[in-house]
Amino acid sequence: MSPVILINVFTVAPADQTRLVELLTRATETSVQHAPGFLSATLHRSLDGAKVTMYAQWRSAEDYQAMRADPTPAPYLQEALQIATFEPGMYEVAERFGGAEA
Repeated sequence: MSPVILINVFTVAPADQTRLVELLTRATETSVQHAPGFLSATLHRSLDGAKVTMYAQWRSAEDYQAMRADPTPAPYLQEALQIATFEPGMYEVAERFGGAEA
């Protein structure tokens, strides 16, 4: 079974980008990464300051949904949505290219 990929793009005012990264980091470190089915995540910030993107791998969509039902990360995510808009996306890997990531 291939993992489920979540690519969540947040749009934020450049002045709030660092705060958003901090909130998403705390949510991931305190709760999300400990949830059953969590495989990995990387957090990206755009060079222009206007976007933050979270790329996460989960064992299944059900595992991800179960984590979303956990109230522990909710305060961080609620605060994040006060300073940013959010465009979620759930994907599966279609093709893989190259070797190790930089």
